[in-house]
Amino acid sequence: MATYTTEIASDKIVSDNPIHQRLLQAYHEAKPYIKGNVLEPGCGEGRGIAVLSPLAERYLALDKIEEVVENLKPQYSDVEFRAAVFPPFDNIEDNSIDTVITFQVIEHIKNDKLFLEEIHRVLKPGGQAIITTPNIKMSLSRNPWHEREYTNQELKDLAGSIFSQVEMKGIAGNEKVMEYHEQNRASVARITRFDIFNLQYRLPNALLRIPYDLLNRLNRNNLQKQDEGLVTEIDRKDYFLREQNEENLDLFCIATK
Repeated sequence: MATYTTEIASDKIVSDNPIHQRLLQAYHEAKPYIKGNVLEPGCGEGRGIAVLSPLAERYLALDKIEEVVENLKPQYSDVEFRAAVFPPFDNIEDNSIDTVITFQVIEHIKNDKLFLEEIHRVLKPGGQAIITTPNIKMSLSRNPWHEREYTNQELKDLAGSIFSQVEMKGIAGNEKVMEYHEQNRASVARITRFDIFNLQYRLPNALLRIPYDLLNRLNRNNLQKQDEGLVTEIDRKDYFLREQNEENLDLFCIATK
């Protein structure tokens, strides 16, 4: 995957701000779960490392994009970074990790069950994995960068087949966030009305990625022009963790070994 697609929301692009803040808040909500040895598979550009790494005794961050990993190393001298394609997790021992943080990753993994089995393998008994992923019931279109998306029950059932305990929560937004979400929904509908043959659900992912990125960037820029104040003013504190709900924007799964 290219480093700078619309799939990786940037903290430097104004039109990405609502999504960046939503993803950032998940890391703050994860703070109470952080302890001991922490593993983050799929750290991306390190959005949450400054938030969580000070709370860990050891922080190991993995990402498949070597350029991203190399750029992060000078910024966080106390964090161990590895370029890695997973699953499996190579060179990570069984029962060696206290907490796994993996945000917006599982939807990209072809073998999602093996991914969760590997997380279970490396966790110590009683260790926890915190997993976030988009709630398919709130998705506005098919995302060709994703292998699949989940409902609350689907992710709970999958994790429950591997872990001894699974608790489902979610990242939700206040009225300001939901106003942006509805503007986004209307804007996406204006674009997809031309897809009279429903090609977004019929074509292979590889064929959709370039048009998806172009249209997604156009859509975010249009939303910024439409309501600059709303796009720029949304802050991470406009998002919050709540109990399982079909209208949560992201699923927040706590799986205990």
